[in-house]
Amino acid sequence: MSREKPVRVVVLRTAGTNCDVETAYAFEKVGAEAERVHVNRLAENRRALDQFHVLAIPGGFSYGDDIASGKVLANEIRYRMEDEIRRFMADGKLIIGICNGFQVLAKAGLLPRLHGDKVEATLTVNDRALFEARWVHLRVGESPCVFVRPGDSLYLPVAHGEGKFIAGKDVLHEIERKKLVVARYVGPDGESNPGYPWNPNGSIADIAGICDPSGRIFGLMPHPERHVEPTQHPRWTREGAKSEGDGVRVFRNAVDFARRNLT
Repeated sequence: MSREKPVRVVVLRTAGTNCDVETAYAFEKVGAEAERVHVNRLAENRRALDQFHVLAIPGGFSYGDDIASGKVLANEIRYRMEDEIRRFMADGKLIIGICNGFQVLAKAGLLPRLHGDKVEATLTVNDRALFEARWVHLRVGESPCVFVRPGDSLYLPVAHGEGKFIAGKDVLHEIERKKLVVARYVGPDGESNPGYPWNPNGSIADIAGICDPSGRIFGLMPHPERHVEPTQHPRWTREGAKSEGDGVRVFRNAVDFARRNLT
């Protein structure tokens, strides 16, 4: 009997990345093979990315978030790895950007990707101009995103100073029309328009995550990799531990999709 080919994930890292180990762990927990690779290694070897099925850009403060959060790494991807990324997407493979990774994808023009690789949206300074580190409730809506399921509710932590999603009126209209808003901040009761602190950054329309029209590129500000174990829930001793953390679903859905379609 032939052995099933593994789903291979590359977790991109560079100076200032600090969630790469947790992101690799989350993918490995659901059966993938994850490798942490420095951006320079991928840029130097033009075929290196081809051996992977999923590209994950994790959280942190890449290059100290100089200029703006994620901007330097976005430029590296845009100008040093353009052909490799285009080939990766053309092959139907998956890309996820978490927190700083979401900022990178937006500033590299990979999200929302309505009209090619133009920069059409961004993440900017939180309304209160403070670094926000708290747990938030998310509601997953109808979208083509392969990383989540419509109707899911997720409880995840945020940790960012520039997490406010903004875009022009026309872009926002098209994002909504094409159902590319994957997750929104909601209150504990699941209701929308929660206000602060449940929308921790003031994101327009309470947007916490979006995807591209294919559903295979996904950006999310909260950290699913920080809630994969039940004991990572802040109240697990008082409320009882679940069988697994909410964030596991994001990684499992991605790996299941890749296993069915890419291996």
